[in-house]
Amino acid sequence: MFVLLVAVSFVLVCICAWLLLFPSAREACARALGRLFRRGSAAAAAQRERARTRGGRTAEDVRARVGGVQAWLGRHRVAIAATVLILALPPLLVLQLRERPQLDSFDDAAVDTGDSQVLALLRGERLVPPPELPPEVFIAAEAALTQMAPTAVAPERIVTADRRWGRIDPAFQQRVLAVYRIMQDQYGIEMALVEGYRSPERQAELARGGKATRAGAGMSCHQYGLAVDSAPLRNGKLQWDMADPWTRDAYFLYGRLAQEAGLEWGGNWRSLKDYVHLESKAACRASIRMARAG
Repeated sequence: MFVLLVAVSFVLVCICAWLLLFPSAREACARALGRLFRRGSAAAAAQRERARTRGGRTAEDVRARVGGVQAWLGRHRVAIAATVLILALPPLLVLQLRERPQLDSFDDAAVDTGDSQVLALLRGERLVPPPELPPEVFIAAEAALTQMAPTAVAPERIVTADRRWGRIDPAFQQRVLAVYRIMQDQYGIEMALVEGYRSPERQAELARGGKATRAGAGMSCHQYGLAVDSAPLRNGKLQWDMADPWTRDAYFLYGRLAQEAGLEWGGNWRSLKDYVHLESKAACRASIRMARAG
């Protein structure tokens, strides 16, 4: 019996939600009810006519029937109230959700998840960039790229890339450094800056062929100091191979923490995945608009 009541309640909830969400359904139901009402009125009139011919019912009989209905309602008032609540709650929730749509994007300047480790760190001390790595690290990494599988995620020509933290936007820099600090202190993963600022000439060179980037000169966040490419270090070597479980886990942790800080991670892009890349999306768009307007 309980299962039957649950099934009936579910069907009624679905019908109510259908009526609330689709105006055409309400209109169709209203027309059907109107036809039923007219037919019922005609049937009632015919019934009254037949009753008059048979002498009709007495007023006492009618009052007795009404009293019986009232008594039945009184005995089942708890079950009726529960049924009304079950039927009313889902449609109200549907209406509430319709009034507050979910956004599929966010402004990185407004992000504050409350329990974010990265943002908690940002509210504390001023973070300082790590010491520069020896040039040999990047020379060896670029030389190894020519022998790696297609799963490598390294940017091109990393030896000549600009790795000066001073050319990176200060607010964006602090968010990136907070990600580095959490990865180092809590997970034991050291991150290295591979490229920060990028000149328009270098951007145009990398954009040729569309393999490294699809953004032409003036259209990359790197040119405004609002993007960085980073890589995890293991045994003194930069790691690029996403087929390696440790490397893949490190990059996905890097992406998750970056999103906690309100940054855009290239690993979430639908095409041309760029796991090394972080950017301050809203600030970058504003800088590109200003550059175009100027």
